[in-house]
Amino acid sequence: MVIERLRDQYPVTVICGVLDVSPSGYYAWRARPESARSRADRLLKGEIRSIFEKSRETYGSPRIHDELRDRGIRCSRKRVARLMKEDHLQPKKARLFRVTTVSSEAHTKAGNVLDRQFEVDAPDTAWVGDITYLWTAEGWLYLAVLLDLYSRRVVGWALSTRMTQDLAIAALDRALFERSPEAGLLHHTDRGSQYTSSSYQKRLKKKGLIVSMSRKGDCWDNAVAESFFATLKIELGNTFSSREAARLALIDYIEVFYNRQRRHTSLRGLTPAQAEARFELEAAA
Repeated sequence: MVIERLRDQYPVTVICGVLDVSPSGYYAWRARPESARSRADRLLKGEIRSIFEKSRETYGSPRIHDELRDRGIRCSRKRVARLMKEDHLQPKKARLFRVTTVSSEAHTKAGNVLDRQFEVDAPDTAWVGDITYLWTAEGWLYLAVLLDLYSRRVVGWALSTRMTQDLAIAALDRALFERSPEAGLLHHTDRGSQYTSSSYQKRLKKKGLIVSMSRKGDCWDNAVAESFFATLKIELGNTFSSREAARLALIDYIEVFYNRQRRHTSLRGLTPAQAEARFELEAAA
């Protein structure tokens, strides 16, 4: 109620005068006992607010509904949406942005083997990679990532002050070390010189990975990686006080929040870690 929200800032008589309601009517309303429905809504709002804050203000009503269900709280998604609107809980919205791809005509390009087939049946079947930039008060910082298409987990990532092949290689080496994929994994990126370089391609060949690359100038061929960067820049931010501050923020966002806590609509409300754990349990059954 408007009067309840403003009564600590302005006299009740003034607020009632502006709203054209009687102070006596307001006090009579306050004296009435709280209804069971109103109390239930108030308690549910507390749970919703807790989940919203835990999600770093990124969850909308579908993900909050999933979280409530896992907590054993039964309610409709429409009710969650209504209570969020009443509490002015608005999740951060992702927006599109450009990622600069610098191609080298001297390097060999591969075809688009992935062909926008972004749904796969198991972890470490296909990875997608890309590079983006972040601004800090100390200058630009570049982030390279590799994501698993099954779980959307960031399996490898690296930072550098330069957008070179060494940056891409560092992210790849990290992913190979952490995951130890079998030969035949599909590795998809754009046609940037970092990925078409002989050093990078030799690593892929040595591990028996299949090379796939987006068509020239077609960002939709690598939509999952593009979507990750859009999400990161909205939920984490795009400007930092220092490169070290950016590094620490990325460790927390990627390793703690994104991979282990953030629910994904593409995973039917599971986190990447939960999706992979579920796969392992079903494979062992």
